[in-house]
Amino acid sequence: MPSRTHWKGIHTIFKRRAVNLGVDLFKAKIAELRRQIETANYNYYILDNPTISDAEYDRLMRELERLEATYPELKTADSPTQRIGNKPLDEFKTVTHRIPLLSLDNAMDEGEIREFVARVQKGLSNQDIQFVCEPKIDGLAVELVYENGVFVSGSTRGDGVTGEDITQNLKTIRSIPLRLRPNLPIPNLLEVRGEVYMDKADFQRLNEQQLREGKPPFANPRNSAAGSLRQLDPQITARRPLKIFCYALGSCNGYTFKTHYEFLKTLPPWGFRVNPLIEIATNVEALIEYYHKIESIRDAMDYDIDGVVYKVDALAQQAELGIKSRSPRWAIAGKFKAQQEVTRIINIEASVGRTGAITPVANLKPVQIGGVTVSNATLHNQDEIDRKDIRIGDWVLIQRAGDVIPQVVKVIRERRTGDEKPYKIPPNCPVCNTPLVREKDEAKHRCPNISCPAQIKASIEHFASKRAMNIDGLGDKLVEQLVDNGLIENVADLYFLSKEQLLTMERMGEKSAQNLLDAIAASKTVSLARFIYALGIRNVGEHMGKVLEKSFGTLDRLSQASEEELLAIEDIGPIVAQSIRNFFAAESNLHTIEKLIGSGIQFTTASTTPQKEGVTGKTYVFTGTLSQFTRDEAQALVEKYGGKSASSVSKKTDYVVVGENAGSKAETARRLGVKILSETEFLELIS
Repeated sequence: MPSRTHWKGIHTIFKRRAVNLGVDLFKAKIAELRRQIETANYNYYILDNPTISDAEYDRLMRELERLEATYPELKTADSPTQRIGNKPLDEFKTVTHRIPLLSLDNAMDEGEIREFVARVQKGLSNQDIQFVCEPKIDGLAVELVYENGVFVSGSTRGDGVTGEDITQNLKTIRSIPLRLRPNLPIPNLLEVRGEVYMDKADFQRLNEQQLREGKPPFANPRNSAAGSLRQLDPQITARRPLKIFCYALGSCNGYTFKTHYEFLKTLPPWGFRVNPLIEIATNVEALIEYYHKIESIRDAMDYDIDGVVYKVDALAQQAELGIKSRSPRWAIAGKFKAQQEVTRIINIEASVGRTGAITPVANLKPVQIGGVTVSNATLHNQDEIDRKDIRIGDWVLIQRAGDVIPQVVKVIRERRTGDEKPYKIPPNCPVCNTPLVREKDEAKHRCPNISCPAQIKASIEHFASKRAMNIDGLGDKLVEQLVDNGLIENVADLYFLSKEQLLTMERMGEKSAQNLLDAIAASKTVSLARFIYALGIRNVGEHMGKVLEKSFGTLDRLSQASEEELLAIEDIGPIVAQSIRNFFAAESNLHTIEKLIGSGIQFTTASTTPQKEGVTGKTYVFTGTLSQFTRDEAQALVEKYGGKSASSVSKKTDYVVVGENAGSKAETARRLGVKILSETEFLELIS
C-alpha cells in the first residue's frame, strides 16, 4: 500500500501542474490583452481610426496591469504598461549612431532648387531620376532602434555622430511602436529616423495649463517638444502630447529596400506614422510646384513646418552621389520664406568677435517671430547699414533668416518722424579703445589688438567648444570671470590653472573646480584636425581642419607650409591659404601654440599611423553582421592603418566588406564595380 510520503509527492506534482496550468492560462490572457491594446493604439495613432472607446481602452489597460502585478515574471519590456518608466534618470548617456544623422543643405529659393536638380543630374550622368517630396517638420530629430522587432533604444540627433539616450522618454509616445507589427517580415536590426513634434492645438492647451499652474509658457511647439524629450523624469514626458512622423532609414539587417519611397510605404504596416503629404516628382517643375503647394497650406496645417525636403528616391543613386563632409549630395531642404514682423530699433551697438571683426547689432523692441522672442538683430557691417539707410529709432521689418538668425529686411520710411539718428561704427574698439582698421576689399571693420578682452573671451569660448577641444563646463560666463579676474590671457593659460585659483571665483566650489580641471586635462589628447579648428584661424572650419590634417600630418609641417603648398591642395583657395599663412606668421600665435604643446597636448595624427598595403588611403564600407567584431571595431581597424570608413557606397569606395544579411550596399557595390570582400578576406588583409 502506498505510503503517506508517496501520496504527498503525488499531491505536490498535481499542485505544481495546476499552478503551471494557471500561469499558462494567464500568460495567454496577458498576450491577448497586449494584442488588443496594441491594435487599439495602431488604429488610433497610426490609422487615425479609433475602434474602441476610451473607457474600453482604460479597462483593458487596468486588467493588464493587474495581471502583470500578479505574475511579475510575465512582464516584458515591450508591454504597453512599460511605456512610462518609474525612476527618473540622473543624466542622459551618450549614444554613437551607427550611421551619422547628416544635416541637409538649404535651398532658399526656386533658383537654388533648380541648381540642386542640375547637380544631381550631372552627378548621375543624366540617368532617369525620381524624387521624393516631404514636408519638413519643425521638431526634434530622433533615431529609433529595433532588434528582432522590439524597440531597444532611442536617441536624439545630437551633433549627427553622437546623441543622447532618451529611450525611456520615447517609450511614452504612443505613436512609436514598442514592437513591430508582424504584417511584413521583421528585420534583425532596424533603425528608423523621425521628427518628434507637438500639434499647434496641443501646444496651446499645454501653455494654458502652464499658466493655470503659475508656470511660464513655452515659446513655441518645437521648443516644448525638445524640452519634453529632454526631461530626466519620463513621467513628465508622458504628460506631454508628443507625436512623431518617421521619414528616414538608418541601418537595416534582414530586409532590403531599393528606393526611399518603398521604405516609407513599408513603415505603416510595421506600425510607424508617415506624413500623408509625401509625393513623388520626376522633374524640377514638379518639385517647385510641390514647394508652393505646401507653402500655401502651411498656416492651416495642424503642426509647424519650416520647408520641404527633396530626396533622390533610388538608394543606389543616393549611394552613387555620396555625401559631403556634413550633408548628402542627394537631398536638400527647400526652406520657406522667413516669418517677418515689424518692430523698432532702440539702439545700435558694436560687438567684437573672436577674430576682431566688428558687427553692429540692433537692439530691438522685443517682438515675437515664429513663436520666438527677438530682441536683437545683426546689421552685418557699415556698408549694409548705409545701403539700407538704417537709423536708431527706425521702424523696421525683421525676419529670421532661415527661421533662425534675426536680421533687418528693410526700413519702413513712411513711419519716420525726423528724430531718427544715423549710425556709424566708432573709430575705436568699444572694448579696448584700439583704433579700428578696415582692410582693402573687406566689408568688416576689425580691432587689430589680439589682446583685446572681447577677442580673448570669444577665442577661448571657441577653443573650448564641443567640436573643438570639448572642455566640458567651460561656458561663456566662466570664461568672462577668468579673463576679467586676470587668471587667463589666452587659450594656453587654461592648461596652467590651479584649483586654488579657481576657488577664488564666484560660485566655484571644490567639486566644480576639480571637474573643470579634469575636463581640461582630458582635452590634452586630441586629433590634429580638432586642434587646428580650435585655434580659430580665419576661414578655417571643421572640414578644413580635417583637410589640413590629412594633407600635412603634423602641426610643424602645417606651420611651415608655403602659400604655394597650400594652394596645391584641392579644397584650398587663395583666401584660405593667405589666412593660414598670416596666422602662422604671427609671433604671438606661435608663442601660444608653443605654450599649448608645452602643457602636454598630444595629437592623434596621421603621421603616427602605421601603414598597411590595401588599407592605407583606401575607403571601406561595411554591410551586414560581422562575426569576429562589431562594425565599429572593424571601422576602427581601418582608420588605425590610415584608411577611411564610409557609410555609403560610391564610385570612390575601394572595398565593401559583406557580413551576414547584407543589404542594398552589396548590390550597389556590384553595380558600380566596387570590390567586395568577405569577412575572412578582410581579416587576411588587415592582419
